[in-house]
Amino acid sequence: MHGTRMLSTQTVSEMYGRELVDLREESRWVFLSTLFSVSEAVAYMQMVDRLDEGAIAADLGPHDYKGLYKAVEKALFRAHVEGQLKSEIMSKPELFVEPDPELPLALLDQKEAGKKLLLITNSDYHYTEKMMQHSFNRFLPNDMSWRDLFDMVIISARKPEFFQTSHPLYEVVTGEGLMRPCFKAQPGGVYSGGSAQMVENSLGIHGDEILYVGDHIYTDVSQSKVHLRWRTALICRELEEEFSALVHSRDHRASLIELINQKEVVGDLFNQLRLALQRRSKGRPAQTLAATHMDDKELIESMQKLLVVMQRLDDKIAPLLESDGELFNKRWGFLSRAGLWDKSHLMRQIEKYADIYTSRVSNFLHYTPFMYFRAQEQSLAHDSYSSDHLKQDESVEHKNRESAASAIVHSY
Repeated sequence: MHGTRMLSTQTVSEMYGRELVDLREESRWVFLSTLFSVSEAVAYMQMVDRLDEGAIAADLGPHDYKGLYKAVEKALFRAHVEGQLKSEIMSKPELFVEPDPELPLALLDQKEAGKKLLLITNSDYHYTEKMMQHSFNRFLPNDMSWRDLFDMVIISARKPEFFQTSHPLYEVVTGEGLMRPCFKAQPGGVYSGGSAQMVENSLGIHGDEILYVGDHIYTDVSQSKVHLRWRTALICRELEEEFSALVHSRDHRASLIELINQKEVVGDLFNQLRLALQRRSKGRPAQTLAATHMDDKELIESMQKLLVVMQRLDDKIAPLLESDGELFNKRWGFLSRAGLWDKSHLMRQIEKYADIYTSRVSNFLHYTPFMYFRAQEQSLAHDSYSSDHLKQDESVEHKNRESAASAIVHSY
């Protein structure tokens, strides 16, 4: 996209087809890892349109795309840090927060099974108290409050620094959020600052004894995994909508894959004929019996027909490939996919840093709190070829592919 204008596949190819994309070049890329990032991106897109129209005031800084992004980032950061956003949310949480009645019950199961629960948030005391009351208290049994669920609460944690460095520790001692300096956290307390190392020391646990659950691939999951070797669980709310879209697009993807497979069969036959011509010029036999019995004219005419068939297949494949993923997002396609076969950058990060991932914490209710999650078998490129397939008679295989290609040619 450029601003709010969607670029065609051809335009993108012409502009960036020869561009080296190195995602390690962090100064060049901005990753949209949270809903805050999405808001930032939408604001930036709209401002790009205004920049192209020449409608940006001079006092916003350099009139280029990089300088414009810095201005948008700064404005949204100030709105967040100065409390404008949080004040509005706290005044009417029902407009902004979608409660999950099963979330407190999922955590209650874990607590009653003997697990120690911690809440670690970058938010301040008043915002945390308001949001947790709204999201938890009414769904808990026997007049429990959200504070009864957690063995320790840490506010203003300053993640991701929380996982690497230590900040001064303060204990919250009143319901109004009054704090006093503290040197050691105790179970049952509410604290501000501190560090992950302090958490481990206070609870007498460390490393893979801890499952850290968060919704930010960098601030939560990757940093706790890399620096502390904690077990990690990523919450990705978009998974539910994506899974539904994948289910409803099965027929679309099946049709697309069938056409691609047909093109592969026709392309293989074309290459066999091309190889036959090449070998014949050197006085050597063709790779297949059918090609051996064809004269040069027949080979060339057959190749021309196959090229027409492949072009017709391309004409059918292109729009289907373009529209793949539209059920999830008309502009970007699926969250977890890059094209038809590949995984997205986000998905590769999830696989690298998250031990498990799910759409919401309440999904743990589908399992007992004693469940041990194990990774599924990882597939490799050569797994689709069984030993029986490798032992298959090659002449029969070629004959089958030629028959399939012949049927495809006749159908077009």
